[in-house]
Amino acid sequence: MPFAVPVAEQRFLLTHVAGIEALAAMPAFADATPDMVDAVLEGAADFAEGRFAPLNRIGDTVGARRTEAGVTMPPGYVDAYRDYVEGGWGTIDADVAAGGQGLPFALATAVLESLGTANLSFALCPTLTVGAIEAISAHGSAGQQAMYLPKLVTGAWTGTMNLTEPQAGSDVGALRTTATPQPDGTYRIKGTKIYISYGEHDLAENIVHLVLARTPGAPAGTRGISLFVVPRFRVEADGTIGAANDVRCVSIEHKMGLHASPTCVMSFGDRDDCVGEIVGPENGGMRAMFTMMNNARLNVGLQGVEIAERATQAAVDYATGRVQSARAGAASRESVAIVEHPDVRRMLLRMKALTQGARALCYHAAGQVDRAHQGDAAARVRVDLMTPLVKAYGTDVGVEVSGMGIQVHGGMGYVEETGAAQHYRDARIAPIYEGTNGIQAADLVGRKLTGDGGAGLAALLAEIRGETSDEPGLMALVDSVERVAIALREGDGDDRLAGSYPFLTMLSVATAGWLMARQGRAAVGDDAFARMKRGAVRFYLDRLVPEAAGLAAGALAGAAGLYALGVEELVA
Repeated sequence: MPFAVPVAEQRFLLTHVAGIEALAAMPAFADATPDMVDAVLEGAADFAEGRFAPLNRIGDTVGARRTEAGVTMPPGYVDAYRDYVEGGWGTIDADVAAGGQGLPFALATAVLESLGTANLSFALCPTLTVGAIEAISAHGSAGQQAMYLPKLVTGAWTGTMNLTEPQAGSDVGALRTTATPQPDGTYRIKGTKIYISYGEHDLAENIVHLVLARTPGAPAGTRGISLFVVPRFRVEADGTIGAANDVRCVSIEHKMGLHASPTCVMSFGDRDDCVGEIVGPENGGMRAMFTMMNNARLNVGLQGVEIAERATQAAVDYATGRVQSARAGAASRESVAIVEHPDVRRMLLRMKALTQGARALCYHAAGQVDRAHQGDAAARVRVDLMTPLVKAYGTDVGVEVSGMGIQVHGGMGYVEETGAAQHYRDARIAPIYEGTNGIQAADLVGRKLTGDGGAGLAALLAEIRGETSDEPGLMALVDSVERVAIALREGDGDDRLAGSYPFLTMLSVATAGWLMARQGRAAVGDDAFARMKRGAVRFYLDRLVPEAAGLAAGALAGAAGLYALGVEELVA
């Protein structure tokens, strides 16, 4: 099926949502000139369309495989990844001192979107590496940064996060992997981790695992967790690859989607010879973990946008070519392309509006990340508030839009050869990993809503009101969000959690609606893009915003109804 990176949309959002021109005025981002931004966007689009996209289908049908030689990627992936490294596509926003280009994170977000829209499974590998870079940059020693960052930044080495264990999923504090100190200052790592994306593969010469483990005598629960860097192959003092490090993949999962992304069960220290180095202070693993997780959550929200964009393009292409029946009420009884039928139009416009609204959340958050890195305290508060919205709403949109893509295709959507089913299968994991969307909602009404007394939320709502007071539907939703927030903050814990998910959706739609309205005002002219943008904005504001306002009743219903039935009744 045809695919094209939406470069015009990316450039538009970088300008009007992320504020790339204001970022370029900062000394740290002086190289982000309009010419540079255009060159990066267009170059990334060409690369994604030419090298990643053609491998999407074979990645789904062949997938990653575990052999006697280790985990191998589908045909074409090793060569394409080498081209990714040589092209410097992982270096966009990395520190210049580590071999990066020092450009804004917002621009790197657009590049990652291009790669992920072309091939979601493939782009997950560099997405994870970004998390490892963030953790080592923030918490690693100078020696660790010098040893690992240059290779991770280029992608010559890839990174993973090793948190989950068979008995420790969302309850991270239940993990049992151990780290025993050695006389030379290293640690012997021993344990099993599950659901490790790209835990083993043949794309890069080394894999840098970041592993949560317990040291002897560590406090119980999350207070006793430390973070360790554990390379697949040991690294010599001169940076060269040494011996294998007693790290191995014992199996890979057989999954619903993301078949080209090897999801591994990793065993550390089968021969008691797995060496790791502590990252940050002992028992400081949770702080380092959240550095990784917060970055990953923004990028997983972006994955929802990526798959939604791909599904939307496929649906539009199919709907404009599939001829079926005359349009109801038309004078002519000649069959027309299904794009002419009202319900198909409804689905296509909903797909476009949802995708663009979720993308706006991602790009707004990315611009705030750049400002936070430059010392803007208010931007840091905004990033913290936006992270659960981006992750949960973005991935919910990915699932809804990919599901509608199947519906637009009709029976052919349920047939694998069209590719529409792959979009849904690939999208469905995103609301689950890197903290389920229910956990994102709990975080929003917990730390984010009560931690600062609601100041961050109040600032966001005030900004929305100040910019879009001429949109009565959006103002009504903002008023409702404020009322629900007060009720949840004053309610007990169970009631707060019971209303957390509808509240998260309400706030996400209100914020996306604000950013969509801004785009509508900026979309001047009579070219096809401007007309499309104004149409998508009106659909979002006139149809999706009122839907979200209807969630207030559920958000305020409390927890009692959830426990009206006991376990005996639930299983009846």
